[in-house]
Amino acid sequence: MSDRSAETKPTPVYPQLIVGLGNPGAEYDRTRHNIGFEIVDEIARRWGATGSANKKFQGWFAEAPFPGGNKLRLLKPSTYMNRSGQSIRAVTDWYKLPQTSVLVIYDDMDLPVGRIRLRLSGSAGGHNGMKSAISHLGGQNFPRLRVGIGSSKSPETGNKETISHVLGKFAPSEAKIMTEIVPAAADAVEASLKHGVEKAMNLYNSRVFGPIAKPSKPPKPSEPDKSAKSPSPSV
Repeated sequence: MSDRSAETKPTPVYPQLIVGLGNPGAEYDRTRHNIGFEIVDEIARRWGATGSANKKFQGWFAEAPFPGGNKLRLLKPSTYMNRSGQSIRAVTDWYKLPQTSVLVIYDDMDLPVGRIRLRLSGSAGGHNGMKSAISHLGGQNFPRLRVGIGSSKSPETGNKETISHVLGKFAPSEAKIMTEIVPAAADAVEASLKHGVEKAMNLYNSRVFGPIAKPSKPPKPSEPDKSAKSPSPSV
């Protein structure tokens, strides 16, 4: 008799391209919206990956040796956030990478500061960078690492507009938590590279970093989408 459990067991997903989302330019450095860049920088430091601007890929690109004779590829698009997909697609087309091999790291207002979430697939959730990635990759069947940046309407941030929130810097108390989050997120990516995304999900999705405040109430249905109407390409 055939082993049914073996037949239905999903194939582990191992990323081949790690993408951090953000905006180019010194004025956006260390902002909430650029946390994806910071985590890719941490991974590059750990793996000794020296990257550079790549016109063909429309972004900063690096490669590093990876166990098994493969290469770890890192990307920070130099397009603005809502055109990130152009850069991602340029790399996947050049290396003929499947959609499922792309792991995208980005900020998420629906998660409090101090939480990270790995997922195998999913919608953009109102994030313009992810909308662009999904559009250019032709679907949403690729893993992603969501990094909590907190709501724009919370005791820590006050009642900010979405754009000023995501393009602003972390409050001092939050910045202290982010010093734990950046290496933890890099650990989660490394775990997905070594053991598969699903295993890394089990290891990291339940972890809490720093003193987490109670999450604020979600926006009312009548409120506008948090990033659908951006006045500039930087969000």
